[in-house]
Amino acid sequence: MDPITALIDFSDATDPGAPRLRHAFGTPLQTLVAHTPEQVRPVLDAVQAASAQGKWCLGYLRYEAAPAFDTALAVHTADGPLAWFAVFDQALRWPEAAAGGAQIDWQSFIDRTDFDAAMATLLQAIADGELYQANLTAQMRGRFSGEPQALFAALQRAQPGGYAAYLDTGEEQLLSVSPELFFDWHGEHILTRPMKGTARRGASPEADQAQAEHLRTAPKERAENVMIVDLLRNDLSRIAQPFSVQVPHLFQTQALPSVWQMTSDVTARTRAGCSLADVFGALFPCGSVTGAPKVQAMRTLTALEPTARGVYCGAIGVVRPGGHTTFNVPIRTVTLRGAQARCGIGSGITSDARPAGEWQEWADKQAFVQRASAPFSLLETLALVDGQLRHRDLHLARMAAAAQHFGTPWHTERLTQALHTLTTQHPSGAWRVRLLLDAQGQPSAEAYALEASPPRVRLQLADRPLAEAHSEFVRFKTTRRAHYDAFTTPPGVFDTLLWNPAGEITECARGNIALLLDGRWVTPPLANGLLGGIGRAVALQEGRLIEAVVRVDNLQHVQAFAFVNSLRGWINADLV
Repeated sequence: MDPITALIDFSDATDPGAPRLRHAFGTPLQTLVAHTPEQVRPVLDAVQAASAQGKWCLGYLRYEAAPAFDTALAVHTADGPLAWFAVFDQALRWPEAAAGGAQIDWQSFIDRTDFDAAMATLLQAIADGELYQANLTAQMRGRFSGEPQALFAALQRAQPGGYAAYLDTGEEQLLSVSPELFFDWHGEHILTRPMKGTARRGASPEADQAQAEHLRTAPKERAENVMIVDLLRNDLSRIAQPFSVQVPHLFQTQALPSVWQMTSDVTARTRAGCSLADVFGALFPCGSVTGAPKVQAMRTLTALEPTARGVYCGAIGVVRPGGHTTFNVPIRTVTLRGAQARCGIGSGITSDARPAGEWQEWADKQAFVQRASAPFSLLETLALVDGQLRHRDLHLARMAAAAQHFGTPWHTERLTQALHTLTTQHPSGAWRVRLLLDAQGQPSAEAYALEASPPRVRLQLADRPLAEAHSEFVRFKTTRRAHYDAFTTPPGVFDTLLWNPAGEITECARGNIALLLDGRWVTPPLANGLLGGIGRAVALQEGRLIEAVVRVDNLQHVQAFAFVNSLRGWINADLV
């Protein structure tokens, strides 16, 4: 089989229940490339002509292609072709899972001081009436090792659904798992679906629904969304039949693995003779990644952002035989050039945006690529005592919830068989069981001798907040533990008591915490950013613990401490 040049895995934009457009493509018949703004429209015309002749065309436009359609749109000098399309005579079946692994060691990102300075500039421009909104972005940069298609598969597991595409141009590989539709154009009907408005996923089902409701109703998020809807309505009107521009859906919430996003639909009927180049001329770049008004927003952002955005914030898509065209807005997109990896992150800044909130939104949006950047397995640690697994069903239920969250295949019978085999091999004594489930859904279980728990332990307070407190790798138990391992304990100290950036106590690095405060044993709520431990859950169910927020500032009022987990049980502790 020819080497894979492109993969397309797109949702049906008009019918979520319809089969996905999911194909592979081998060696192209030809490639169509634009290196200068003057070449972009002819490339798009050639793509449209090839489609009319029954060919498949897959490719991209860089964000820096914008001046090809309007010289007033300010951009940096492009770091590659402005447009690139591969032409194929047929689509192939989706390939088997890519062999090999992939890893990215992210090494640099925007400094918080620089971020705050850029925010201040944008907020002043908005206050001065120059802008309504601007979509500020920055680039993560890292070192890549492994197979690009294996990384693409990991990215799809991390960010399933949406409009995913893989393009190998020879000089670079583009791995996009964007959830955002730029436009879908079929016949005279065109649909755009700008994505504006973000909220973090909740730590519990109740909190998650509360976050979604907040996103739907928050004035800041609705204002951010409607500004871009108005911009898209205006852009579409340039190619639309009179009075055909409509907004059939406004303020729809979409659940992604780490965030809720708000979308709205803007539709129109295109004028007779409208070309693909005309559509891009009216819409590109998508207003959701520029701001409003578009010309001034792009001018301001180019002055603030030090480098080209590249394909990030441009467009990646497919023109099918006969002309049906679908492009994404390539957010959630990784660009590879040899060992160099790049991924853009950004958010819309409006008058009521605050640096701390936007910085946290950027952290939430990074979750998809952090999840895919290195292999990990789901993990449960159980106590096996005289042939009996303590709280076995609770541990399996928690692992099943993690598997659902991460998109890991789940087969109950495989897990139970692995545990049964282990228990029959260790019918007596006390053992620490380490149960793992890899990304392919294969379990493994090992047992290690479990030494007796001490009657009392010493804990130390972390000297800094756990920046990743609200990460999915805190909420779910996995082998990805670098954020915990960074807190080392000196001799004689059992564990470290952690706290989040808001100054709230969360948990210990290896278990949960119980605190005696005002005569009641309390434990921090999940919303503070911590793992919902099995020992903690049992103590809550039995009424031995209740949830309460405890701040670092209040620790002097705590009368007693206890370390709690399923493996060790309840161990009285002293904070040193």
